[in-house]
Amino acid sequence: MSSEVIYGIHAVQAILATDPSRFIEVMVLKGRQDERLVPVLNDIAMLGVSIQQVGRKALDDKTQGASHQGIVARVKPGRQYNENDLEAILANTENPLLLVLDGVTDPHNLGACLRTADAAGVSAVIVPKDKSAQLNATARKVACGAAEVVPLVRVTNLARTMRALKEQGVWFVGTAGEADHDVYDTKLVGPLALVMGAEGDGMRRLTRETCDELIRIPMSGSVSSLNVSVATGVCLYEAVRQRR
Repeated sequence: MSSEVIYGIHAVQAILATDPSRFIEVMVLKGRQDERLVPVLNDIAMLGVSIQQVGRKALDDKTQGASHQGIVARVKPGRQYNENDLEAILANTENPLLLVLDGVTDPHNLGACLRTADAAGVSAVIVPKDKSAQLNATARKVACGAAEVVPLVRVTNLARTMRALKEQGVWFVGTAGEADHDVYDTKLVGPLALVMGAEGDGMRRLTRETCDELIRIPMSGSVSSLNVSVATGVCLYEAVRQRR
């Protein structure tokens, strides 16, 4: 049976809330009995899932030393989304807000972007199949449960997917340092996709050319750019402000 490892209380709680049938087994730090973990373990026990009490080294080994908060679970793989799912996602959303991540390869950044996307009410996060971070245990932990509720749509050809969505009325706004106006001077209402590029390289050329509009985040200090997850938060919440 194929499976994946998740860790951290939020990530485990998210699967409990969305699809508890995915649990295969759970390992918990021996002697850990705090008020956050006990209710989670009680809910898992009620499902009939095996819970093993193990030492810290066993959990550290499973997570390559990452912060696991005393709980690691082996679960069945979650739902995988692709370009064929986008039509249904749009059909179920009155005023869609999408997030496109082009070339974001760090799972910490992917997880942080998913967390912000969930908070901002994003309908789906779209990434290319190639040169994109995997939704692994690290990304799920950083996402704090958002990875289980925000569809992460992996597409074969990003520019082609963007063109297809444009035909359905989605306006694509990309972020680029060379843009001639900033995020606060841009209308971010209506069916919208915000396109964020990788740190340093930014969006790929074809992605940039497929955008309807380019914007920048004003930078007043000595640094030339923001971390992609921080930049995503700035732009998404300006869209949220305008759309309220």
